[in-house]
Amino acid sequence: MCALLVKQLSCFYQHNQVLNLLDLKLEKNEIVCLLGESGCGKTTLLRAVAGLQKRLSGSIEINGKTVNDSGINITPEKRKVGLIFQDYALFPHLNVFDNVAFSLNKLTALEKKERVNDVLSLVQLSDYAERFPHQLSGGQQQRIAIARALAYQPDLMLLDEPFSNLDHHVRFQLIREIRSLLKARSMSALFVTHSKEEGFAFADKIALMQAGKIVQIDSAQVLYQRPKSMYVADFMGQSNYLNVSVNDDYSYQSDLGLLTSNTLIRHKKDQELSLLLRPEQIVIELDQQSSAEVLEVEFLGAYQQITVSYLNKIYIVKHSNHLHNSMQFNIGDRVSLKVLSHDFVVFES
Repeated sequence: MCALLVKQLSCFYQHNQVLNLLDLKLEKNEIVCLLGESGCGKTTLLRAVAGLQKRLSGSIEINGKTVNDSGINITPEKRKVGLIFQDYALFPHLNVFDNVAFSLNKLTALEKKERVNDVLSLVQLSDYAERFPHQLSGGQQQRIAIARALAYQPDLMLLDEPFSNLDHHVRFQLIREIRSLLKARSMSALFVTHSKEEGFAFADKIALMQAGKIVQIDSAQVLYQRPKSMYVADFMGQSNYLNVSVNDDYSYQSDLGLLTSNTLIRHKKDQELSLLLRPEQIVIELDQQSSAEVLEVEFLGAYQQITVSYLNKIYIVKHSNHLHNSMQFNIGDRVSLKVLSHDFVVFES
């Protein structure tokens, strides 16, 4: 039995289809991040799972229980889900203890005290029970919001851009802590963010959405290295596209020379394709005899990002700044480009 199963889910706002026959499966103790452009349906999907979205078709199951289907629409409070929002949604007139205990009305006073103390200990805020939200930092307020959701002991955690209001250092420290908490409690989570970096750090899998559908779901590494479409490739990172033709079972012809593949090429000989090259898959060297020219150089700490023009095409290259590879490039330099052999990703032109 999986933690969440969404089948053929559709949703309309007036005449606009926001979710389009969407399918999603979330396993036990799995964290999935919803990524995609604004308006692609990420938050609508989260609201649908929570029971906050109306006018749906399709089905939703949480831990084997149908909560949405034809004639079935279980109310949010009966779905056993925990919600964590971007704005924390803490009650300013209640102290930390009462904020966390807010949804625990069915417990006795002793049970409530034990539950609240337990989750405050988990988020390392046991000494803050009597403080009020305005006396806490942004990171501490978010921990309280998470503690409140955990106190409810949900079957599924739903997080809607919960870290976006925090500065970079606090954000990624909190991401690591909350991920460890969820894993320790064998809790599944569905997480919405606009930040790839947050998704990479927090989730087991990335579900990339486009126009109301999930176009690819897998680990961040797979989506980056083996995207199924140009949309996925471009969303997951910087892309260069090189026109190639199949030379034989293990090589392509291109403007950058003969490219050797590590895996068998399954397209027909001479077929023209578009080959994806990440900036780090291209080696750049100074070469005064070449017609390739450096147009722009950005120093980005661990590497230089270099923009090169060659045969009326633009290439973005990453050149490492490690000690044994510290060559600096300048605008106007003549350079050669070489493609590293790897498992090539190609798209039909």
